[in-house]
Amino acid sequence: RCMLSIFSDFLENFIQVFMDDFTVYGSSFDACLDSFDRVLNRCIETNLVLNFEKCHFLVEQGIVLGHIISSQGIQVDPAKISVIAQLPYPCCVREVRSFLGHAGFYRHFIKGFSKKALPLSSLLQKDIEFDFNDRCKEAFDCLKRALTTTPIIQAPDWTVPFELMCDASNVLAQRVDRSPRVIYYAFRTLDAAQANYTTTEKELLVIVFALDKSRSYLLGSRVVVFTDHATLKYLLKKADSKPRLIRWMLWLQEFDLEIRDRSGA
Repeated sequence: RCMLSIFSDFLENFIQVFMDDFTVYGSSFDACLDSFDRVLNRCIETNLVLNFEKCHFLVEQGIVLGHIISSQGIQVDPAKISVIAQLPYPCCVREVRSFLGHAGFYRHFIKGFSKKALPLSSLLQKDIEFDFNDRCKEAFDCLKRALTTTPIIQAPDWTVPFELMCDASNVLAQRVDRSPRVIYYAFRTLDAAQANYTTTEKELLVIVFALDKSRSYLLGSRVVVFTDHATLKYLLKKADSKPRLIRWMLWLQEFDLEIRDRSGA
């Protein structure tokens, strides 16, 4: 709160704050230099002391919260991935949980993460005998390959509408120069109760989950949702739906949504 209070009028113009760290950015060298001068003057005015050994000045890319940020986009930190890539097969539940925790940190880079990790996450259930079989080994190797070949995802452009592709994996993207740029991957597996939902309910649940995961990006922005289930467009206008669907539809009204049939996308 202290940092946010000090830099409140600079936020999202040329500075981003997280806890006691901040990053100053700009579209050109001169813009960065001017912004940096204003930030340093603010530090002097408020007696904010910086640790010189932890400061990095005038760099084209930097590591922020385990991600490499540059003009190209957002990438995983190779130093962290190299450690994960060298891990042997787990021999107990604790090691499986540790691997999934490390790999899950970069799950938004991996399309269908939950589905790929399902054989491993099933080992974490209670009263399940630990059996790291061939299916688990395949999932373990698949996740390691996915982590070492992750794409570069892009930061959002707030002047362009968002596109949400709801299928086997939810993909949040934006279309720039008629080509999609991936911003976020999200995926979830259904629990026992959700597996009994109707097709319409499952499809709407996917949309609710995807919007919830990307809520910070999408509130206040135009969102085009592509889905395989065209009847959802009419369901949103139907008054006599199940209570669960009504709750979801009321929640969806927070967003500026347009639902389109994927077949016509």
